[in-house]
Amino acid sequence: MQEWFEHEDSEEELGQILGNIESPVARLLEKALGPEDLSENDGLVLAQVKGEELHALLLAADVLRKRAVGDTITYVITRNINFTNVCIIGCKFCAFMTGPKSPDAWNHSLQDIGNKTREAWERGGTEVCVQGGLPRDLKPYYYRDILRAIREAVPQIHIHAFSPMEIIYGIEKTGMDLRDYLKMLREAGLDSIPGTAAEILDPQIRQVLSKNKVTVEQWMKVIRTAHELGIPTTSTIMYGHIEKPEHWVRHILLLRSIQQETGGFTEFVPLGFIHHNTDLYRSGLARPGATLEEHLKIHALSRILLKGWIDHVQVAWVKMGRTVSQWCLRGGADDFGGTLMEESISRLAGSEEGQNMDPEEFQDLIWQIGRTPAQRSTTYEILKRFPAPSASRSASVDVQ
Repeated sequence: MQEWFEHEDSEEELGQILGNIESPVARLLEKALGPEDLSENDGLVLAQVKGEELHALLLAADVLRKRAVGDTITYVITRNINFTNVCIIGCKFCAFMTGPKSPDAWNHSLQDIGNKTREAWERGGTEVCVQGGLPRDLKPYYYRDILRAIREAVPQIHIHAFSPMEIIYGIEKTGMDLRDYLKMLREAGLDSIPGTAAEILDPQIRQVLSKNKVTVEQWMKVIRTAHELGIPTTSTIMYGHIEKPEHWVRHILLLRSIQQETGGFTEFVPLGFIHHNTDLYRSGLARPGATLEEHLKIHALSRILLKGWIDHVQVAWVKMGRTVSQWCLRGGADDFGGTLMEESISRLAGSEEGQNMDPEEFQDLIWQIGRTPAQRSTTYEILKRFPAPSASRSASVDVQ
């Protein structure tokens, strides 16, 4: 498979391959390169490709990536702040949660959260990503108080916080209306929302993964309302467990339909299931994570299905590793994600990729595949470019 990523001109190589593969797939990839959106049936055909057809899918996705965003690969300097791992939901795919009396439980104080934010800012961070477990005794306005503590610590930093699950929990705790609750969070400092807790937006799949978690309808309502209020969000999928390719396609097209209505998604992030320490895998319900073929396919497929609607497809390096992430960046993705600084959720599930990646390592990995690294903001404003590996890092182009 390595040889698939050695050609420098994806469009030229794709043209050579299209005449040698099955005509339905060749026709769909030619359609994908045009202005028309692909249908669910189109997506289902492409989700089944293998061999040279998969190679062609990756090349087509790479062509669309270049048309949309050029040869720049971005990353953001961010710190994850998981303020507690105490949770009552009991998701079968999660190894992060624990009980309130566990010796492994943690609950960071507001002062701790403020200190972590200051440390991130001092290390060049432009964002904090704040999520946590859902403790039974959570104070009704604790999420608002977290935002205030962060904003007081570092007024300039971007606060990317609270999944739709956490927002629904905050509504239950306060008794507030969703729109009013989101307005309160925005006034307290919320800048954007992670589109996590999506997993697979299919009721039957969610019943197995976590029957107590936010429903498909609730997830969509939080996202749509946030977008209506001018609060951008990311969008995600979790794959490699009990789902099938048709679930990928329907999930991605549901996100596309929301984007067509609101335009509020900044990016799409496929999240590979880390299986090692989860009840879902240990009970025999799930396969042991995604295959290499699945990692490559879902990033390419999402680029093609979201063409013209969501320009940025991110790799989750902490879940796939450096090399597979590089391959996905050669097959449709364009963003390397964040430095993280202290990642907990994937690590506790069994990931061995570490909790931090320095900006210099991002730059080296991007140069290795012949692309231009750039530091971005949360909303994809380019802050610095690093044009060539031969240039000193101090000579980077500061856009602002």
